[in-house]
This record gives sequence, structure tokens and C-alpha cells, in this order.
Amino acid sequence: MTQTLSLEPRALIRKQGFRLTPQRQMIFDAVRELGRHCTPDEVYARVQRKSMAVNRATVYRTLDFLLKLGLVTTAHLRDNQVIYELVGQAPHHHLVCQKCDKIEVVDHALVQPLFNRIEREFEFEVKTDHFMLFGVCKECREEDKQEQVLKIVLL
Repeated sequence: MTQTLSLEPRALIRKQGFRLTPQRQMIFDAVRELGRHCTPDEVYARVQRKSMAVNRATVYRTLDFLLKLGLVTTAHLRDNQVIYELVGQAPHHHLVCQKCDKIEVVDHALVQPLFNRIEREFEFEVKTDHFMLFGVCKECREEDKQEQVLKIVLL
């Protein structure tokens, strides 16, 4: 399981033998300020408001660095869009609508029984506290039903 952000990033980064440069701090702060899943482009735009000296490559490298240190998590949406989020205090998971990209948070307590069953039946210890399930949300399913009814009526 990934670590939680009980310590400030400076302490966590130093604890692992690295420095928290001003660029790393700005990028970490941008992810924190966005307060949700965000794309590298959103992080870059946020950082640009503070410093035009930080380029896109630095944002991508730093997000990868923060991911390796366990300070952020990542997920891939449709069309291989990558999103980042700060590691939270508690494990959580997401339902992602493949039509509208809406993301719903699912409490870890809901999926823990599944992880326990997987461990018992497959003797496989699940080592994740953040995963995504993809599907279609209620609103999009309702919209699809209305479109199908409209097609039938028009025929």
C-alpha cells in the first residue's frame, strides 16, 4: 500500500534521500490546490500562474518522481489520458464513467471484502489502495435510454 500524506512533502522526500526543489514544491502544491484528479496540462497551467520558468517536461518528470515516491497516484482514462491525485489519508477507489468522464469516489470499506476474498481464494495479497472501475453512470444510461426511445419514435 502507498504511504499517506501525514508528513509534509519536504519531510517525505528528504526521508527518501532527495531534495524538495522549488519546482517540485510548486508542482506538488498545484496538485494539492487542484484538489481532485488532474491532468499534467492542468498542473502545468496552475504552475505557470506562479512561474513561467517551469516547462512541461519538468511537470511530467516531477509528476513521475512524485508517483515513484508514493506522494501521488495515477490512473489512465479513455484515450490513455493520465490523471494524477495526491495520495490520501485513507484508501479510496473510483467509478469512472466512460461516456462523460465523471468520477465517483468509492470508500475502501466497500471493496475490502473483495480484496479479502481474493487473498483467501487465490492466495494473492492485493497491494493497492487506489483503483478505478470503468463503466457507464446512471445519468448516461438514462440519456442512452431516452435516445433509444426517440429513435424508435422517429422510425
